[in-house]
Amino acid sequence: MDTLNMRTGGQGEPAVLLLHGLGATGAVWAHFSVAFERRVLVPDLPGHGLSAPLPHYSFETLTAAVARALPGKGPFVVAGHSLGGVLALELASGRYDVEVEGVLALGVKVEWSQDDLGRAASFAARPARVFETREDAEQAYLKVSGLLGIAPADPAGLRETEGGWRLAMDPAAFGVGAPDMPALLAAARCPIVLAAGENDPMSRPEQLRALDPDAVTLDGLGHNAHVEDPAAVRALLKRFGV
Repeated sequence: MDTLNMRTGGQGEPAVLLLHGLGATGAVWAHFSVAFERRVLVPDLPGHGLSAPLPHYSFETLTAAVARALPGKGPFVVAGHSLGGVLALELASGRYDVEVEGVLALGVKVEWSQDDLGRAASFAARPARVFETREDAEQAYLKVSGLLGIAPADPAGLRETEGGWRLAMDPAAFGVGAPDMPALLAAARCPIVLAAGENDPMSRPEQLRALDPDAVTLDGLGHNAHVEDPAAVRALLKRFGV
């Protein structure tokens, strides 16, 4: 059975479900979530933070694990960053017996080269690297999650182990592959907002506009826009009444 670490708080429907990106933990939403006057659910994804790993990682297995951990069937408004944005779109398909009223997919990488996929597969096949000091492991966590210089390392993202420290993330999670964004958007049963920071190197605004002409560009922000300017990203969820 899956064991997902879930941060919860607040009251009111629809609940807001916040899904972090690859390599991070739910802690990245700490400043983002405090302003909501409704129930907020923030899991660590499988194989991240304090959540248990999965025997196999795909967008489907990750989404199913999140769906099983939810307290009830909804309704939910879901905001997901990067990998979490793909899982939010998966949830919106209706295949997971969860009611989703709206999805904000932020900073999703939609174009993948063979080199991109090869590097990800290589990372997925390696054992977790052990660092001599906690400080070195913290730096590695911040680099993997894209948070270097904009947020502190979440202690839950690290593990003390024989010989030093490692990242809590299961390296096999790198092997999820590339999302089929046109299919995900076509299958969604609720309104969708695609967004990316103007300076996001992984999710270029023009790439998102090719999928959706109404995709939002967040001026002056990068890949982790929800950390850099929580208010600017929260404003997008007002489209769903939250």
